[in-house]
Amino acid sequence: MVTNTSGKKKTAIARATVTDGEGRVRINSKPVELVEPEMARLKMLEPFRIADDEREEVDVEVSVSGGGTTGQADAVRTAIARGLVQYMGDAELRDAFMEFDRSLLVNDVRQSEPKKWGGPGARARYQKSYR
Repeated sequence: MVTNTSGKKKTAIARATVTDGEGRVRINSKPVELVEPEMARLKMLEPFRIADDEREEVDVEVSVSGGGTTGQADAVRTAIARGLVQYMGDAELRDAFMEFDRSLLVNDVRQSEPKKWGGPGARARYQKSYR
């Protein structure tokens, strides 16, 4: 059985494919053990820790693009968690993910606000002086 899922965070988009296998997790064709920084790697592997290491039964291939390292890590963990739930068809696993952190299964829809005229950013305005 093959399951395709996706996850998003800011401008990062991750697409995961979950298949039968022996526990290989690859991010952009690279083993997850080589992903740097370490905090991003730990965040990506959170779904397996909650699922009591169902990792031995499945291979996960993830392609991720856009955003920075933290946004990509969040997108990957959402894609992996969704893939595991869909692949296993397990309601208890879904509930465990939701209880731990809702963002494991639900995309974070927040986006950065576009810059507007009259200031250096989205909300800040240029200062004015009357002297």
